[in-house]
Amino acid sequence: MTDVLRRGRASLAFSFFAQGVAFALLVTRIPAIQGRYGVSDALLPVFLAAVPILAGIGSTTTEQLVKRVRPSRLLRWSQPVVLLSLLGVGAGGRVVELGVALAAFGLAVGMLDASMNMLGVSLQRAYGRSIMLGFHAVYSLGGIVGASLAWAGAHWHLALWVSYLPVVAVLLPAVLVGSRWYADADADSAAASDETGGEAGEGGGTVVFRLLLPLCLVMTFAYIGDSTVSNWSAKYLQDTLGSSEQLATVPYNVYMVTTLLGRAIGDTGVRRFGAVAVVRLGALVAALGFAVVAGAPGPWVGMLGFTLLGLGLCVLVPQTFAAAGRLFPGASDKAVARLNIFNYVGFLVGSPLVGALGDAWSYRGAMLVPMVLVLVTSVCAGSFAPRPDRYGDGHERPRTADVGRGSNGL
Repeated sequence: MTDVLRRGRASLAFSFFAQGVAFALLVTRIPAIQGRYGVSDALLPVFLAAVPILAGIGSTTTEQLVKRVRPSRLLRWSQPVVLLSLLGVGAGGRVVELGVALAAFGLAVGMLDASMNMLGVSLQRAYGRSIMLGFHAVYSLGGIVGASLAWAGAHWHLALWVSYLPVVAVLLPAVLVGSRWYADADADSAAASDETGGEAGEGGGTVVFRLLLPLCLVMTFAYIGDSTVSNWSAKYLQDTLGSSEQLATVPYNVYMVTTLLGRAIGDTGVRRFGAVAVVRLGALVAALGFAVVAGAPGPWVGMLGFTLLGLGLCVLVPQTFAAAGRLFPGASDKAVARLNIFNYVGFLVGSPLVGALGDAWSYRGAMLVPMVLVLVTSVCAGSFAPRPDRYGDGHERPRTADVGRGSNGL
């Protein structure tokens, strides 16, 4: 049983890593993709918005599919589609081919994100302790690797398909082999609760949106903050704080590194102090980071603000997924799929919101809006508390009856 959990955890961690690499390779080469296909500046936002919209559809579809298909199987087949779609983006030559590749990428990535976090939540329950932040730390590591590979491709002026092909050639067989050891720790219990028609929060198969709403808000606000950093940090440092073009590329890298570090140690914090304290502290640190960025007199102080943002925001998303699993123990797959939609809502809202406020008001003032939204997260922190049938220290009660069989019948 221990070997099943260990193999399941390691194989799922590799899936998080592979997805981090793939997503970073896509988003960091957007200018090169635009140039390859001749996409106008007016049309580019349409393509960029279509990906998270389709990902939301993919996540909604996953919620329905898991009634009949194990999350491990959905992950096993959606991840290769994501990787092949990435290669399609780099290998196409016409705008319609780009549209098809991005559509496939968006739909598959929604299914992938949902199923990965479903398995993560079920494994955390089986372990009986916090491990979700570790999975997302590996995702951050993959993002750093992917961004570094993208930089190398741009530096050597490689064609997109030349940059993408070796990555896909390595990751595709690796994730297919690794998928043999995925562990659906909660699949049998969730199916049983669906058949008995239990109630939410009591081991049943119903998700009451009113109870899930605070977590949806946290997920949205966290991704508004994240998209603000990823889309506006370079422009803000250069145009508002007067940095050089080279220095303006540093904040996002610093943000990714501090996100990785924060997630690497975050599970220890949850085990020792509980999820509520860690989420509340993360929200306060992130709000302080936005305040420092908004009031920074120069680029180096602004860099400090983006460092704080990485340390604060990094804990919110993994703990939100974990909290959904605790809130609906008999319907965690449904809750995770529904919650995952608000990942894309935040991504869609964040960048245009900051841009519109920056143009109409000022970019310093615009940074105060995600600061306020992140502070609201601390108000919702009570939703991260363990359920009454869990240990009082934030640990989850192991469910060993559910973990004797992996997705491959192990």
